[in-house]
Amino acid sequence: MSSVAHNIDVEAVNQELELRTPQEVLTWALETLHPNIAMAWSGAEDVAVVDMMLKINPKARIFTLDTGRLNPETYEAIDRVRNKYGCQIEIMFPDYSAAEVMVREKGMNLFYESVENRKRCCGVRKVEPLKRMLSTLQAWVTGLRRDQAVTRTVLPKVEIDKAFGEILKVNPIADWSHEQVWDYIRSNNVPYNALHDQGYPSIGCAPCTRVVQPGEDIRAGRWWWENPETKECGLHVKQH
Repeated sequence: MSSVAHNIDVEAVNQELELRTPQEVLTWALETLHPNIAMAWSGAEDVAVVDMMLKINPKARIFTLDTGRLNPETYEAIDRVRNKYGCQIEIMFPDYSAAEVMVREKGMNLFYESVENRKRCCGVRKVEPLKRMLSTLQAWVTGLRRDQAVTRTVLPKVEIDKAFGEILKVNPIADWSHEQVWDYIRSNNVPYNALHDQGYPSIGCAPCTRVVQPGEDIRAGRWWWENPETKECGLHVKQH
């Protein structure tokens, strides 16, 4: 971890920021770490944070992972955000040789066959590109929320990400609800993925995301063939 991030007292910062607004958390993060901090954008929560970040600092850095298996609506959303804010979005792609080997060995839809296969696919298409990006940063920003999944119920506003080189991880809307996210999106006219209007509250790769039925958990459409306890792709894994 860089000297700037290493000198931050994470426990003290969390005590200070726990009751602060997302904008106040982001202001602290950007003033402390820009340009060595970037937002990882994928879903509705993330685009709300993107809007906040760019209003605080129009040069705030945004990146996203193109796994090669995304929905057309996801690519359209990326372009709408770029056009609205006039920002550069840093696109990270999987290593083509690793993806080729995986598909040749296991097939195109290997992820349906086992959790091991699914995690390998996520590793190649998401985790490795994320590692490459984070290796150049002191901190990253997410749109994670505590009520999204059983794997995220204990989530600080600022933490040390032990899974990715002990850089800082900032979660400005950790204490927000699903309703607060959408109130912000609508009141600020934030561009979002059209699939959200078609019953997809959580969107990942096309083969691994389905419509959520009434009464289901908001992440029920992600890797729906697995148990809830395994439903992380490796981007947000707690290491103790």
